[in-house]
Amino acid sequence: MELIYKYFPEIKEEQKESLNQLLELYQEWNQKINVISRQDMQNFYERHVLHSLAISKVIQFKKDDRIIDVGTGGGFPGVPLAIIFPESQFVLNDSIRKKLKVIEEIASVLDLKNIKTIHSRAEDISDKFDFIVSRAVTNLPRFIKMTKHLCKAGNSRKNGLYYLKGGDFSDELKKIKMAFRQFELRTFFEEDFFDTKKIVYLAY
Repeated sequence: MELIYKYFPEIKEEQKESLNQLLELYQEWNQKINVISRQDMQNFYERHVLHSLAISKVIQFKKDDRIIDVGTGGGFPGVPLAIIFPESQFVLNDSIRKKLKVIEEIASVLDLKNIKTIHSRAEDISDKFDFIVSRAVTNLPRFIKMTKHLCKAGNSRKNGLYYLKGGDFSDELKKIKMAFRQFELRTFFEEDFFDTKKIVYLAY
């Protein structure tokens, strides 16, 4: 949690308390369902929580914004973002039901009323959202094709996709026919883990 305090000193006490409980909750659930690798559990706040919260460094979600986290897995980036944006509405989507069960139980314990889940393929969801977030679910061109229909037509608040991805994916970017912007996470966080991590923003 020291990393969270370091980079987000402004968050409220109740949000700190919820974030502080995440490790114990995920450790408990990880013994029943393999949600997070054991190696990553040793770096839980850096590689999962702080990585998720990087999105808040480039977009501040507002009251009543609707955000869908596609391919959320164990709840990242959706759960940490829902904690620090309690007035925004988050829908966490995955095709694996048991992972959504973990999210639902954690949201219940933390009383996160702004989280709902959808068990579905992204292509089969008909609802519309202000923003899409995700963390390296698949290659970008395929992900765009899977999710573009989920985003509302543009407004003045930069609707679109905020996609967390690492490594060299320049070949994927060359295949994208849309305007995009990249944010390097090392400009926000000094830990080595973030050296190759980026957020790609696409205006849908």
